[in-house]
Amino acid sequence: MATCETTDFIYPMLCDVYYPITAQNVYGQIKKDWVYNKTVATNATPVGSLQEDEVRPQFLLQFENLLLGRVRSDIRISDNGDENSITNILVTNIRTAAGELIYRETSGERTGRGTIYEIASQEPIMGPFGRVEYFKIVLRRTENQGVDD
Repeated sequence: MATCETTDFIYPMLCDVYYPITAQNVYGQIKKDWVYNKTVATNATPVGSLQEDEVRPQFLLQFENLLLGRVRSDIRISDNGDENSITNILVTNIRTAAGELIYRETSGERTGRGTIYEIASQEPIMGPFGRVEYFKIVLRRTENQGVDD
Protein backbone atom coordinates (compact mmCIF):
# COMPACT_ATOMS: atom_id res chain seq x y z
CA MET A 1 0.00 0.00 0.00
CA ALA A 2 1.94 3.02 -1.26
CA THR A 3 1.28 6.43 0.19
CA CYS A 4 1.91 9.80 -1.34
CA GLU A 5 2.31 12.83 0.88
CA THR A 6 1.40 16.33 -0.21
CA THR A 7 3.96 19.07 -0.79
CA ASP A 8 4.04 22.50 0.83
CA PHE A 9 6.51 25.38 1.19
CA ILE A 10 8.67 23.46 3.70
CA TYR A 11 8.57 20.19 1.72
CA PRO A 12 8.33 21.31 -1.93
CA MET A 13 9.59 18.04 -3.47
CA LEU A 14 8.56 14.40 -3.68
CA CYS A 15 10.77 11.30 -3.74
CA ASP A 16 10.18 7.56 -4.06
CA VAL A 17 11.35 5.22 -1.30
CA TYR A 18 12.41 1.62 -1.95
CA TYR A 19 13.04 -1.21 0.53
CA PRO A 20 14.60 -4.59 -0.31
CA ILE A 21 13.29 -8.10 -0.28
CA THR A 22 16.40 -10.04 0.71
CA ALA A 23 17.32 -13.61 -0.11
CA GLN A 24 20.46 -15.73 0.01
CA ASN A 25 21.86 -17.70 -2.86
CA VAL A 26 23.36 -21.19 -2.49
CA TYR A 27 26.74 -19.65 -1.59
CA GLY A 28 25.25 -17.53 1.21
CA GLN A 29 25.54 -14.22 -0.63
CA ILE A 30 22.77 -11.69 0.05
CA LYS A 31 20.64 -10.67 -2.94
CA LYS A 32 18.43 -7.59 -2.62
CA ASP A 33 15.44 -7.01 -4.89
CA TRP A 34 14.39 -3.39 -4.44
CA VAL A 35 10.63 -2.76 -4.23
CA TYR A 36 8.86 0.60 -4.36
CA ASN A 37 7.01 1.30 -1.09
CA LYS A 38 5.93 4.94 -0.87
CA THR A 39 6.33 8.51 -2.04
CA VAL A 40 7.24 11.08 0.61
CA ALA A 41 7.40 14.86 0.63
CA THR A 42 10.93 16.16 1.12
CA ASN A 43 13.28 19.06 0.68
CA ALA A 44 16.74 18.14 -0.63
CA THR A 45 19.61 20.48 -1.46
CA PRO A 46 23.24 19.83 -2.36
CA VAL A 47 25.86 19.86 0.39
CA GLY A 48 28.76 22.15 -0.43
CA SER A 49 29.08 24.82 -3.04
CA LEU A 50 29.84 25.28 -6.71
CA GLN A 51 33.39 26.27 -5.80
CA GLU A 52 34.27 22.64 -5.04
CA ASP A 53 34.89 20.00 -7.69
CA GLU A 54 32.19 17.35 -7.84
CA VAL A 55 34.49 14.87 -9.57
CA ARG A 56 37.85 14.44 -7.88
CA PRO A 57 40.60 13.04 -10.10
CA GLN A 58 42.78 10.49 -8.36
CA PHE A 59 43.92 7.02 -9.31
CA LEU A 60 40.23 6.27 -9.83
CA LEU A 61 37.67 9.01 -10.45
CA GLN A 62 35.61 9.62 -7.36
CA PHE A 63 32.18 11.22 -7.67
CA GLU A 64 31.10 13.06 -4.51
CA ASN A 65 27.40 13.83 -4.52
CA LEU A 66 25.63 14.46 -1.20
CA LEU A 67 22.24 15.98 -0.54
CA LEU A 68 20.99 17.35 2.76
CA GLY A 69 17.27 16.81 3.20
CA ARG A 70 14.37 16.64 5.55
CA VAL A 71 11.28 14.44 5.72
CA ARG A 72 8.20 14.64 7.95
CA SER A 73 8.31 11.08 9.29
CA ASP A 74 10.83 8.34 10.01
CA ILE A 75 11.85 7.04 6.57
CA ARG A 76 13.08 3.78 8.15
CA ILE A 77 9.49 2.64 8.72
CA SER A 78 7.72 1.27 5.65
CA ASP A 79 4.03 1.67 4.87
CA ASN A 80 3.24 -1.72 6.40
CA GLY A 81 5.11 -0.89 9.63
CA ASP A 82 8.31 -2.82 8.95
CA GLU A 83 11.42 -1.22 10.43
CA ASN A 84 14.50 -1.01 8.18
CA SER A 85 18.08 -0.01 8.79
CA ILE A 86 19.31 3.00 6.83
CA THR A 87 21.42 0.60 4.75
CA ASN A 88 18.19 -0.99 3.48
CA ILE A 89 16.67 2.16 1.99
CA LEU A 90 17.01 3.69 -1.46
CA VAL A 91 15.59 7.07 -2.47
CA THR A 92 15.14 8.11 -6.08
CA ASN A 93 13.06 10.24 -8.43
CA ILE A 94 13.46 13.46 -6.44
CA ARG A 95 11.11 15.80 -8.26
CA THR A 96 9.00 18.92 -8.00
CA ALA A 97 5.33 18.72 -7.09
CA ALA A 98 4.61 19.04 -10.83
CA GLY A 99 6.69 15.91 -11.53
CA GLU A 100 9.86 17.48 -13.00
CA LEU A 101 12.96 15.43 -12.07
CA ILE A 102 15.49 17.54 -10.20
CA TYR A 103 18.38 15.07 -9.84
CA ARG A 104 18.81 12.84 -12.90
CA GLU A 105 21.51 10.71 -14.45
CA THR A 106 23.02 12.07 -17.65
CA SER A 107 25.07 9.06 -18.71
CA GLY A 108 25.15 5.28 -18.40
CA GLU A 109 22.28 2.85 -18.30
CA ARG A 110 20.04 5.21 -16.27
CA THR A 111 20.37 8.20 -18.62
CA GLY A 112 17.38 10.50 -18.16
CA ARG A 113 16.13 8.67 -15.06
CA GLY A 114 16.28 9.78 -11.44
CA THR A 115 19.55 9.44 -9.55
CA ILE A 116 19.49 6.72 -6.88
CA TYR A 117 20.56 7.74 -3.38
CA GLU A 118 21.20 5.79 -0.21
CA ILE A 119 20.72 7.17 3.28
CA ALA A 120 24.08 8.20 4.76
CA SER A 121 22.53 9.36 8.04
CA GLN A 122 19.23 10.24 9.64
CA GLU A 123 18.50 12.07 12.85
CA PRO A 124 15.35 13.42 14.50
CA ILE A 125 15.09 17.18 15.06
CA MET A 126 13.27 18.07 18.26
CA GLY A 127 10.96 21.04 18.56
CA PRO A 128 10.59 23.38 21.53
CA PHE A 129 7.82 21.23 23.08
CA GLY A 130 9.81 17.99 23.16
CA ARG A 131 8.33 16.43 20.01
CA VAL A 132 10.07 15.33 16.84
CA GLU A 133 9.36 18.02 14.24
CA TYR A 134 11.09 16.34 11.29
CA PHE A 135 13.93 14.02 10.37
CA LYS A 136 17.14 15.38 8.86
CA ILE A 137 18.67 13.02 6.30
CA VAL A 138 21.90 12.99 4.34
CA LEU A 139 21.59 11.30 0.97
CA ARG A 140 24.62 9.88 -0.84
CA ARG A 141 24.55 8.95 -4.53
CA THR A 142 24.96 5.18 -4.81
CA GLU A 143 28.00 3.96 -6.68
CA ASN A 144 25.83 1.37 -8.44
CA GLN A 145 23.25 3.28 -10.46
CA GLY A 146 22.28 0.00 -12.19
CA VAL A 147 19.51 -0.89 -9.73
CA ASP A 148 16.26 -1.30 -11.66
CA ASP A 149 13.15 0.75 -10.81
